[in-house]
Amino acid sequence: MNLQEKYKKEVVPVMKQKFGYKSVMSVPKIVKVVVNTSFGRLVSGKTGDDLKKTTEAIVADLAIITGQRPTVTRAKKSIASFKLRQGMPTGAATTLRKDKMEDFINRFINVVLPRSRDFRGIDPKTFDKRGNLTVGIKEQIIFPEIYSEKIRNIFGLEVTITTSAKTKEEGIELLKLMGFPLRP
Repeated sequence: MNLQEKYKKEVVPVMKQKFGYKSVMSVPKIVKVVVNTSFGRLVSGKTGDDLKKTTEAIVADLAIITGQRPTVTRAKKSIASFKLRQGMPTGAATTLRKDKMEDFINRFINVVLPRSRDFRGIDPKTFDKRGNLTVGIKEQIIFPEIYSEKIRNIFGLEVTITTSAKTKEEGIELLKLMGFPLRP
């Protein structure tokens, strides 16, 4: 059963009953998933060809992980103490919606999280007051698509799952019913 079927058959009735929604349309749902990373110290001090190779390698890894090409974010102004020049690449981000989002969430829940070291469930404190979940990942090598022999740079990334929930409790309940491994 895919995520959409699970949402319609299992999540909507439970959420309507628990929170007293009158319409199916008022039940919260997952809107988008944003996967982003910062190059930070990987590119600081590098210029020219080294900077370009490092940026391309990280963008390629992120594209393999998410299934779509990320956009590169650039510095808005120069900061000398960080060895940062205006226009230098500082990170990459991808916004996933619909089928790619469902595929990513399915892999994230069933493959990636169990592969992470010492994983005991997602802490409910990582939800913001609007019911959105943000999870930090220290190394991209926990994704099965990445071959650890071929990577040049190990980088961390952040996965933000945005919901249409109005409160933190609604967001926690939605993702728990969707199958996310949350700590009690």
